[in-house]
Amino acid sequence: MHQSHLWVESPAPPAAQQTVPVRLRQRDRSGAGVHPTAAERSLCHSPLQPHEVLHSADRIRSYYIMCMMAITFLNLIGIPMEIAFLEGNNGLVWESFNVFSDTLFLIDVALNFRMGIITEDAEEAILDIKRIRVSYLRTWFIPDVIAAFPIGYILLFADLHYHNDDSPSKTNKMMRILMFVRILSLIRLARVSRLVRFFNEVEKVSNANLEVVRLFFRILSLFMMIFLLCHWNGCIQYFVPMLEEFPSDCWVRKENLMNATVIVKYSWGVFRALSQMIALSYGSMDAPTNYVEMWIVMVSMVSGCLMYTVLVANATAMIVNVDPAAKEYKSKMSRLEHYMAFMKLPPELQLRINNYYQARYGGKWFDEKEVMDTVSSALKEQIVTVMCSRLLRNVPMFQNRDENFINVLLLKLDYEVFQEGDAIVRQNVPGDRMFFIDHGQVLEEAESYERELCDGDFFGETCMLTKGKHLATVKALTDCQCFTLSWKDFQDALRGFPDVKKDLEKKLQVNPDGGLE
Repeated sequence: MHQSHLWVESPAPPAAQQTVPVRLRQRDRSGAGVHPTAAERSLCHSPLQPHEVLHSADRIRSYYIMCMMAITFLNLIGIPMEIAFLEGNNGLVWESFNVFSDTLFLIDVALNFRMGIITEDAEEAILDIKRIRVSYLRTWFIPDVIAAFPIGYILLFADLHYHNDDSPSKTNKMMRILMFVRILSLIRLARVSRLVRFFNEVEKVSNANLEVVRLFFRILSLFMMIFLLCHWNGCIQYFVPMLEEFPSDCWVRKENLMNATVIVKYSWGVFRALSQMIALSYGSMDAPTNYVEMWIVMVSMVSGCLMYTVLVANATAMIVNVDPAAKEYKSKMSRLEHYMAFMKLPPELQLRINNYYQARYGGKWFDEKEVMDTVSSALKEQIVTVMCSRLLRNVPMFQNRDENFINVLLLKLDYEVFQEGDAIVRQNVPGDRMFFIDHGQVLEEAESYERELCDGDFFGETCMLTKGKHLATVKALTDCQCFTLSWKDFQDALRGFPDVKKDLEKKLQVNPDGGLE
């Protein structure tokens, strides 16, 4: 059974460079996908071993990042709450979580030396262990070590060392240590940088081609950062008066919160923070009564301005980047309207041109040739097979033909759109193309007959085979989406399949009118 995770050994042989395209590393649940490269062939089921690198597109790594995001976010919420409101009464659960988090962040620092790096353009993954180590040491190693400082271990050790000790001197010493450690705990808020990097990694690895996924993570990260800013500000509102041992003119005493519950204190702190950040009020009836509160208010207002700036900038960027295909279509249509006005085209013709673009592109602009040129030949073949294979199979002369011949023809089809009322072909006019109707209805009219054709039908096969004149006039009854095959492209395809060409020539001699049934 195939494994969906990739452990990549390092270093690799010189022929297998350790910078590889990200898109070549992704596999589905069944293990299917592109053929493995030299770096992927060394799969391993055991835990992380020396000289191994965890691939950037590894599913296990994705799960690990998700878990670390959740734990980091809980840390960034809980640490300020612990410092400001718990007053040393953390409880066994919170102390255990602190120790667990510190341990996990220390392990994370070590793992980062063996984590594949995704480049900024999300196109390549760096798997060379030496490059990974140098890059990490030069960038985030020191901030991560500081953020992973094991405060939880210090608190646990202090609690165990001074537990049940009634000595006044030791009790005072314990209080001083706890106060110092609580202030020192602020360095753990540097883990916010790790949270931002986790979000960036998830956005790159999840699916770089899905704008909806990327937009979701951007919005989620933006709101989480705004929430954290308000949360931290609310905790600071209470923490600063606590450091001053609650002077008589502080807001905590004025609001009679000295004996209130943690929830009530926290709610008032966040209320004051939000009121100051949105410049609504001071969060109370009175202005700041001392310079400390005055500075807190000023810092809150400045942070509120920054929050507004970031929110507006990100919202603008999201709006601009949402649905780039629709935006490009509107831009093209705007230029088209200026052109039609400059050329003074009749209003009826302008309306038909606008309707054509709407039917052709559906409000979204794609350069189909560019898209098809950027994918592999195998993918291109699969795309046209899904879109057009059934159309060719409906034609008698293409039934029971070599699969390779059909695939060559599929790659030569051109897409066209006709509007209701358009004369697609005219009787007795030379032609060189065959038409396959994907969606829509047409009316085929000749002197002796008239018939309607719809989805899956075809016409013009005689002209494609002989470059002769059309035997009937074909008009679009509705907007029609068609694929066409020209005589030149058909002849190019036949050169590689002489047996098919000989068979078609024999049938054409028997039926010179082109009806190769």
